[in-house]
Amino acid sequence: MTNGNVFAAIAILAWPVVAFVLYATRPLPQATLWTVLGGFLLLPAGVAIKVEMIPAIDKFSVPNLCALVGVMAMAKGSLRARVPWGVAEFLLICLVVSPLVTSILNNDVIVVGGRVLPGVGPYDGVSAMLSQIFLLLSFVVGRRVFRQTPAIDAILGTTLAAGLLYSLLMLFEIRFSPQLARWIYGFSPASFAVEMRYGGFRPVVFMQNGLTAAFFLATSFVAAVALGQARATMPMSVRPGLVQIYLGAVIVLCKSAGALVYSVAATVMMRWLSPRAQMRLAVVCVLIGLCYPMLRFTDQFPTRLLLQAAATVNQERADSLAFRFREEEQLLSHAAERMFFGWGRYGRNRVYSEESGDDASVTDGMWIITLGQFGLVGFLAQFGLLSLPVFRAYGALKRLPTRGGRIMLAGLAMTVAFSVIEQLPNASISSWTWLQAGALLGIVEAAEREDRRRQTIPRVSRQTKLVAAAPAAVPAA
Repeated sequence: MTNGNVFAAIAILAWPVVAFVLYATRPLPQATLWTVLGGFLLLPAGVAIKVEMIPAIDKFSVPNLCALVGVMAMAKGSLRARVPWGVAEFLLICLVVSPLVTSILNNDVIVVGGRVLPGVGPYDGVSAMLSQIFLLLSFVVGRRVFRQTPAIDAILGTTLAAGLLYSLLMLFEIRFSPQLARWIYGFSPASFAVEMRYGGFRPVVFMQNGLTAAFFLATSFVAAVALGQARATMPMSVRPGLVQIYLGAVIVLCKSAGALVYSVAATVMMRWLSPRAQMRLAVVCVLIGLCYPMLRFTDQFPTRLLLQAAATVNQERADSLAFRFREEEQLLSHAAERMFFGWGRYGRNRVYSEESGDDASVTDGMWIITLGQFGLVGFLAQFGLLSLPVFRAYGALKRLPTRGGRIMLAGLAMTVAFSVIEQLPNASISSWTWLQAGALLGIVEAAEREDRRRQTIPRVSRQTKLVAAAPAAVPAA
């Protein structure tokens, strides 16, 4: 086992028992949501049980496998139902197969200074493929389970309820420092010094770092605003205005500029814009995510403008942003040498000192990690699959008959769009991210089917009336 104590291993291996209880006592959608989301929130980050030729057994793979087994058992084979071939299936195949192609093309040994990076081959390619499959299981499960438009209410309500409960642990760490993971699991993936901000602490709880925890709470805030605007039933019978004020205050205490920006943007958009306008902005967000590498390649992204704007707010944040941009530039230059399929894993995508061989790069954003490891094909497959549900939701918005349904669909699409944008400065993609994206796609496909059914019934009815009204044939003399 890598990192952690015995209790960390027990928690990971015992999660199937938790999932069994959930699927035995709760409806299928709720059991699926809490199996994946509960593992994401409560299981230890940075702790894995490693067996040769098998992807890491950790907080992402175990809940995903539990959800797959639980859905197959309860849904009686609905996962095997025929799915029409489309863009989503093409992107899924590319995302799974491209690591194998990358590994086959990167069997050369790299020598930089005193460092030797071994080549990768089919063995690593198969391992990377299995890792991709394990992570993408939640996308497939979400797409197949949430095939009715009322499921939006369940997803947003679960996100909000989990955020309210998790905020209590976050408040504890804000007051007493981020120590819960170390006390309980014997390991914390986040550096204690990094999580110190403005004379206090950013809460981490059991996540990868404070930024990931703050972003999750921001998505809970988005869910609260969407449910409040749609006048939907709130979990735990909380009042919409009070819960939004409470979560907003905790987000401020998290000391994460990104989470605060997402929360303010969601409040402004959902309170003052129509669902159609909200969906347009969500589409703009995913387009920025998809086009970001090309914008950086061609120097069209407004880095100078962003640095000037950051400097007017806080010079320290501006310096940090400038450092990120410099690191991206050297990593992007390295990725350009093997643009289409990347350099592979095991640090081959990083930049090293020509003299000493020391690692001279910092990879923060998921986009540059994916681009460097699996190239443009891997990047477009991953970010394209995350973005596709948002594009489809924009087209399906008009098919929802109620305004409340359109508001909640826009809220879920906005959450997925924010997740895409979040992968530019940070690497926080998880099984919960993929479940939300898959669920959004499943809901959109359900709305499209229902709309086609509503259009077919009147047409059939009109044809029946015409046949009934036709004059009877006159018999021959």
